[in-house]
Amino acid sequence: MRLDTEQKKALISAVAGSIIAHTDELTTLDQAIGDGDHGYNMKRGFEAVLTDAEMLSAKPLPDFLKAIGMKLVSTVGGASGPLYGTLFMALGKELPAEPSREEAVSAFGAAILAVKTRGKSDVGQKTMLDVLVPTHETMAQGAGAVAIKTTAARAASATVPMRATRGRASFLGERSIGHMDPGARSSSLMIAALCDLFGES
Repeated sequence: MRLDTEQKKALISAVAGSIIAHTDELTTLDQAIGDGDHGYNMKRGFEAVLTDAEMLSAKPLPDFLKAIGMKLVSTVGGASGPLYGTLFMALGKELPAEPSREEAVSAFGAAILAVKTRGKSDVGQKTMLDVLVPTHETMAQGAGAVAIKTTAARAASATVPMRATRGRASFLGERSIGHMDPGARSSSLMIAALCDLFGES
């Protein structure tokens, strides 16, 4: 798999566009169980990435991803900046310039592990990991884009009945039940955007 400059620009546009378009939804989700700023924090970060799309897209894939991660760390507030920044930077560290599907799946797994370590969290705690991990498992099974996108969406919905045990939402205890995790939702939006852009059914 080789991404040229235009494809990397398209990747930025697709992912950033999806997050920005869902700012209000992400904010509403976070108002229910968090600080209420997830949507606007993510919007600010991806607007910064969009602004630098020309410069970022000229970099080789590993450096491209690392630079996006660094941009998110420096512009997205709260816990989301370090966590999403870690995800992208770890992907950049693990991926070769022209990865095979197997190498992409392996790198995604390593990046998820880095997020787990950074957030001191794991699956079942009502976080973005509840989308990233099942998505990775589906990818590892060789599934196509439709199945991967469906897995991510269902996984985000599956956080609704969970009780949060990590992050701001954990302070609510039982009151965190009944709400979708905003980080899970933003993760599913990114995955859907990538599947729509590059995937085949």
